[in-house]
Amino acid sequence: MTAYVTKYALTIGILEVEGVVCHGTSSTMFEWKTDGHANTAHGKDWHRTREQALARAEEMRQKKIASLKKKIEQLEKLKF
Repeated sequence: MTAYVTKYALTIGILEVEGVVCHGTSSTMFEWKTDGHANTAHGKDWHRTREQALARAEEMRQKKIASLKKKIEQLEKLKF
């Protein structure tokens, strides 16, 4: 089955991969192979449709922006 992995969306982008849902382990675990190595994604880190993956990547992006703004605010308040 084709899945869209958002685990690395903020670093290398959304991956479109062929793999299987590991029902024996968890119905939310997806496994695929890259260069002979097994890779896994759990829960919200993989999606069945590109649209779901894009929505999750956007959510991740917005959370990262908010986190960085908060960090900038903390740094600006520092006094030496």
